[in-house]
Amino acid sequence: MKRIILITGGAGFIGSHVVRRFVTRYPDYLVVNADKLTYAGNLENITDIESNQNYRFEKTDIVNKQAVLDLFSKYSFDGVIHLAAESHVDRSITGPDEFVFTNIIGTVNLLNAARSSWKEHPEGKVFYHISTDEVYGSLGKEGLFTEETAYDPRSPYSASKASSDHLVRAYHHTFGLPVVISNCSNNYGPNQFPEKLIPLAINNIKNNKPIPVYGKGENIRDWLYVEDHSAAIDLIFHKGKVGDTYNIGGNNEWKNIDLIRILCSIMDKKLNRQNGTSEKLITYVKDRPGHDMRYAIDSSKLQNELGWSPIPEFSEGLEKTVDWYLSNTTWLERILSGEYEKYYDMMYSGR
Repeated sequence: MKRIILITGGAGFIGSHVVRRFVTRYPDYLVVNADKLTYAGNLENITDIESNQNYRFEKTDIVNKQAVLDLFSKYSFDGVIHLAAESHVDRSITGPDEFVFTNIIGTVNLLNAARSSWKEHPEGKVFYHISTDEVYGSLGKEGLFTEETAYDPRSPYSASKASSDHLVRAYHHTFGLPVVISNCSNNYGPNQFPEKLIPLAINNIKNNKPIPVYGKGENIRDWLYVEDHSAAIDLIFHKGKVGDTYNIGGNNEWKNIDLIRILCSIMDKKLNRQNGTSEKLITYVKDRPGHDMRYAIDSSKLQNELGWSPIPEFSEGLEKTVDWYLSNTTWLERILSGEYEKYYDMMYSGR
């Protein structure tokens, strides 16, 4: 194989799309997917490529230092794309410890393993750390996050990601580890765990259940289609400048309530309901503690230097997302029931 690439968290939402892209686009790469298979990791996300000759799966907890070292010893990786993370803000509020372990300790374990493995021959190696725009804090009505925006995390989740970002940069400056970092806006698309806003709303609308909206729904997010994010990760991994950071955004700012209303309209159309029916399901709930008001990303560096741009219009991306969930009801039902966890046992027990 030309290169051996480790992708952490490759059974998760974004990770599964990145794994699929690399396995199919680069048949001369060996792609190793390391995932702990927590509640958000689902091997059914990538059944279409699991038999490919250039793909391997390793059930690995990155918090386990020896397990990470063993993985690097077994495969001699040329590159790392680090996506594994606890990422749901609400969960970080009720249980921050897991975010500290996975997002900070897990990242350090990977950095140490890469440093040890590459110390003799760092040429051509790259440790690519994927982060979030939430590390920048909250914007007012104007302005955009740039790569120079000062960090101001407001939740245990974003604080743990900010810490991991700082550690990745520290390993570059102190030890010369070849790293790149990207910070992305809110992702949406197929295979997203239904605790997140868009798949949660789709499922609730479909089942005539209340759609919970925090506060007055005035919070603004920049939405990025997951396939656009995967394409950006591909570009940054192959052409990004070592030591640099790249912001990835969808140029797609929407108030939460406006997003939900658009989604209701699409769902009414898809389900042959009278227009306005699903909007009646909107239910305002107590706001999340420390809820950031607005995120918006300036992706001009990535666009100007590497030629990336988000492809679909938001309405197109939303329709594609809705169509996927309505066409994959079995996947969704298995996720919600926890049955998807049995897939690993069925496929990998005894190996």
